Order: sequence, then structure tokens, then C-alpha cells
Amino acid sequence: QVQLVESGGGLVQAGDSLRLSCAASGRTFSSNLFSRCEMAWFRQAPGKDREFVARISWSGGTPTYADSVKGRFTISRDSAKNTIFLQINSLKPEDTAIYYCAWRSSSLAAYTFWGQGTQVTVSS
Repeated sequence: QVQLVESGGGLVQAGDSLRLSCAASGRTFSSNLFSRCEMAWFRQAPGKDREFVARISWSGGTPTYADSVKGRFTISRDSAKNTIFLQINSLKPEDTAIYYCAWRSSSLAAYTFWGQGTQVTVSS
């Protein structure tokens, strides 16, 4: 089991920046599987489907971003703290959503563990 806890959301104005955090814990992180997993951020705006935002492999490599966030969002990780981050710059009202952290084993296609989400609201 993997537990994911997001934080860092809030009410901000357009143009502001936020850094979201997702702390991971669980038995998986004390095993060899730790180095063979991938974590990601998704978001779900009101009335819309959940969409992919960014992902990062725990073993390294180039992160992947949705086209809609390239240049403004940066995903990173702190391996020592089992935490990933999402730096969001130049926030726009259309970034308003619940942001979710997700985890999957690199050998699987689907993300199998999800956090509870953190709300980001951007006022114009």
C-alpha cells in the first residue's frame, strides 16, 4: 500500500505562483520497488474530467508535461523525503481545479494509488 498526501493548495490571484507537495509513504518505499515507480499530478476542474498534468520517474529521466501546462508547471522530487512537488507559475483562472497526486509501479500502465487532492482556486 502507498499513501499519498497532497498539500499547498489555496486561493490565489491570477499571476501568482504556488508549490504543491505530495508526500508518499507506505511499505513500497522500504523495498526495492521504490526505484521503479512513477508519480504524477492530475487535476480536475469543476464539471470536467480529470486530466493529466505532469509525471516523473523516481529513477530519473526527463519529466513529461501536458501541452497545456508546459512552460509554467515544473514537477520535481525529493527522494530523501519521498515527496514530489508541482511548481505552478503565472497561475490562470483556468488552472482552478483539485490537484491529485498519483503513484504507479513502472511495470503497470495504470496509476494504482491516489491522494485525496488539494484545491487550487485562481481568481481573476
